[in-house]
Parts: sequence; structure tokens; C-alpha cells
Amino acid sequence: MPDPRLTLTRRECLTVLAATAMFPTLRARAAEGKSMRGAFMILSTPYEAGGGVDYEGLAKQVVFCDQCGIEGLVWPQNSSEQRHLSQEERLRGFEVLANAAKGRAPALVLGVQADDTPGMIAYAEKAEALQPDAMIAIPPTTATSLDQFRSYYAALCDVTDRPIFVQTSGGPDIELTIDFLVSLAREFPQCGYVKEEYPPVQQRMMELAKHRPDPIKSILGANFGRGWAYEMRLGTDGVMTGGVMYADIYAGLWDLHQEGRHDEVRDLYGKLLLMLNLDSLIPGVRLYILRKRGLFQTVLSRRGEYRFTQPQIDEIEHRFAALEPHLRA
Repeated sequence: MPDPRLTLTRRECLTVLAATAMFPTLRARAAEGKSMRGAFMILSTPYEAGGGVDYEGLAKQVVFCDQCGIEGLVWPQNSSEQRHLSQEERLRGFEVLANAAKGRAPALVLGVQADDTPGMIAYAEKAEALQPDAMIAIPPTTATSLDQFRSYYAALCDVTDRPIFVQTSGGPDIELTIDFLVSLAREFPQCGYVKEEYPPVQQRMMELAKHRPDPIKSILGANFGRGWAYEMRLGTDGVMTGGVMYADIYAGLWDLHQEGRHDEVRDLYGKLLLMLNLDSLIPGVRLYILRKRGLFQTVLSRRGEYRFTQPQIDEIEHRFAALEPHLRA
């Protein structure tokens, strides 16, 4: 039987159509594989007490996210501290996640970005051998023009026919214009999936949506979902962000949206924002929640180690309590 999380009822189909009336309708990719819509969680990289990558903790996030009902798993991206990981660590992480994701509902998206095309190809060839559902690539940091971006993604399309998410930030300060993204997707259909982060984000999303379902197939937001409630009402296709610690909340928001329960989306989203806004006040709060929920052994990061005062702990716990009735795992 099909997984109910990947199947829309007639009522849900009508709800989605109503919610996206201002855009061309995007049909599900059921015939092509797992849907590239919904809540995609960028997995965090856990570390052992000695500082090495905790691969068991990485795999544990796959099980957790599946239990939470999210649609996709992504690793490694900037939220995963990918720039602090060695090539060996990234390639081993690919293998761990591919094994952990077998037989599970969420789509597996492996991040193959590198500073240049040869580096990216090394990751992409390994990823392709593991047969993920999709790949994502941040633009190459050494590029100096859109033509070099095009060559980079063209080389990736020589490696894989799988969906490729093109991230619009994280590389050099060169705008991936709407015209560029559309022409890239037209030439290379795999690149019809966009993780939109370049300002003005929502305006660019609306411009991209004019080109759905062909050649643009999916438009996902980011930024920890801080604009997601608005973006869902605009009719975009989901979010891809480093939110494993709140995976069940993101999944719940998407489910409520699909059901047209927009007031409930607003109320739950407000509770999530209380936690997201705490990031700027208490450094490391996400690591605290990851450990609290049994996903991390430590609160270690390669950006530094975090400690929490009692008043900080009290504030974290006070705000998190509002989310507890909505947790699934």
C-alpha cells in the first residue's frame, strides 16, 4: 500500500489547488519518485566528546525525522557545518545516511557542493553510486560569473539524472537571476528544483512560480522557516532548513497547511518562532534541544562548545513547553 504521507485525498487535492490559485498548479512527481515538496530537514552534524563525527547520531536523525513525518532529509549543508567537515567525513556520512534511509518514507537529498567543479564531481559520483532521491549543490565559491555557474551545474547533470536542487546563496556574491534559473532548468531539467534564499526572497519565489510546472518543478524556502507561514500562503512547495530539533513541528505545519487549517498554522508557527527567535539571545540553543531530545550526545560544534547558565536553561525550557503538545517523537 502507498505511504499515506505521500498520497493526497480528494479533499487535500482541492485544498492545495485553492491555496495555490495564484500560481500554475504543480503536479506531484508520484510517477517519477518521491515528492520534492513539503518539510525537508537539513540534518545537523553531531560530534562525539573527542570531537569526531558521531555517525550513529547522524543515522539516528533519519529515524527521528521519519517518525516525525517530514518529507525529506538533506546533508550536509551549511546548517550541517559542511565547511568544517573533511572530504572523508562527508563521504562516510553519505554512506551512513544512504543505509539509514533505506525503506523509509523521506526523500534523501545529498549535498555535493564544493569550491570548484572537480571537487563537486568527486562528491557527486560517490552520491550517485548510493542512489539518493536527489542532490543539492551550493554554487562554487571560486566562480566569478553565471557562465561558470552554468558549467558547474552542467557537469553535475552529466553525473546524475536525479532531481538537483540549485541553492541561490552560499557561493560568491553573484545573483542567480530568475532568467538564469529558468534557462538552466530548461536546458537541464534536473535543475528545475530551487532552494530560494536570495533577497528579496518572496518576490523571487513569485517570479519563479510563473514558470511552474515546466521548467521549474519545486520552489523551497529556507532561513529556518522564518518566512514559511507567508510562503505557504503564497503557494510555494515547502521548506529546506536546519530544523531537525523541531522536525515534528515543521511536519505538522505542512500537514495543517495541506488541510487548509491556516489559523492553526498561524498559532503553531508563532510557538515555533518563539524558539527560533531565541537563537540570537542564547548561543547554541539548537544544540541544547538536540541533546534534550536524545539526538545528540554533546553540545559540541566545530564553531565552539556551548555552556548554558540556569537562567538561559529556564528560558529555553519555558518556550519549548509551548511546543511539547505538538511533538510526535
